[in-house]
Amino acid sequence: MAISNTAIRYGGVTKFFHWLTALLIIALIGSGMFAEGLPYETQDQLTQKAWFFSIHKTMGVSVFFVALARIIWAISQPKPGLLNADKKLESWLAETVHWVLYASLVIVPLAGWISHAAASGFAPIWWPFGQNLPLVPKSTQIEHLFGSVHVISGKVLIIALLLHVAGALKHHFIDRDSTLRRMLPGEPPIGPMPAQHHSSAPVLTAAAVWLVTVALGAGLGLSGGNGGGEAAPAPALEQVASEWTVQDGTIGITVSQFGSAVEGSFSDWTSAISFDEMVTEGKAGNVTTTISIPSLTLGSVTDQAMGADFFNAENFPTATFAADITVANGDYLADGALTIKDQSVPVSLPFTLTVDGDTATMQGTTTLDRRAFAIGQSVTDASTLAFDVTIDINLTATRPAQ
Repeated sequence: MAISNTAIRYGGVTKFFHWLTALLIIALIGSGMFAEGLPYETQDQLTQKAWFFSIHKTMGVSVFFVALARIIWAISQPKPGLLNADKKLESWLAETVHWVLYASLVIVPLAGWISHAAASGFAPIWWPFGQNLPLVPKSTQIEHLFGSVHVISGKVLIIALLLHVAGALKHHFIDRDSTLRRMLPGEPPIGPMPAQHHSSAPVLTAAAVWLVTVALGAGLGLSGGNGGGEAAPAPALEQVASEWTVQDGTIGITVSQFGSAVEGSFSDWTSAISFDEMVTEGKAGNVTTTISIPSLTLGSVTDQAMGADFFNAENFPTATFAADITVANGDYLADGALTIKDQSVPVSLPFTLTVDGDTATMQGTTTLDRRAFAIGQSVTDASTLAFDVTIDINLTATRPAQ
């Protein structure tokens, strides 16, 4: 069997790339669907789900590089003519599907790879080159955008693959020509080749298909959708009366899953703050902060975090931190109780404070043990999900001019 293509036959390298790609795509589709459907309520289930997603992602990166090699090889080779070139509609459809498939072999894995690189934690790619990509920052918005493109373009890939298989079977069983056999080992006889009609129409049609696909995926990603159903957003917390009004701030959270840091934050929270900066020793005020649990974004594990064994956001939609603010030797401390899932635990939050007139800026960090709040009780292995959770708080608050 010849290595290179001819005007009527595919060579050994092209056949190798074709069947290797076919096997990888089938494995990718199967592993992705299987992993997506796996539960993750218990430690064993979570480990299994992550394992299959790692397989899926690793094969996806492999497909990307195999596709690049295949495309480079195809560009360097003559393209065997179509055996049904005399049937213009069929040949147009066949070439359009081919171009859609070629593009999908790059777009689908690349979109998934970018989404993975933008996300924090969960199911690493099994290779020694890290989990990040140049020019791709950690960003929930980018993760969702390209994740949605990955999902929608994956569906286009499946449709194109089915059409491709259907066309090959039609050629083999109905037309009884050598279209399928010339992609198999050996060199089957090829009858007289019909006149070939070269046109840019299939390329333009495939480009239009992908423009619509990417636009649809990006639109769903930017709007918060992913091609499937999503829970309705929780009602926003009502504003509270406070001597000091928070103008800007973040409540960040960092967990470690499978050895990788996963960072997130709560977008909706309120604080009622009473504070006298003139007090230099003892109690200087108090604070009550209410946090909307459903407002949490935590990378690729956000949905997991909302589950019954974790925050159980459906039944416990808020967490509350009520504390006294004390000062000693210039060091500030918010000392009180944090309530999550009806579990109230003493928490001390040391923080730095800068007061400039009627504007105060604070920064504080503390570490919590998730087990104290009955979060992730089924995950007892710290290497799967670390027990310690880091909380970072930064805020700027103002009061009416004195």
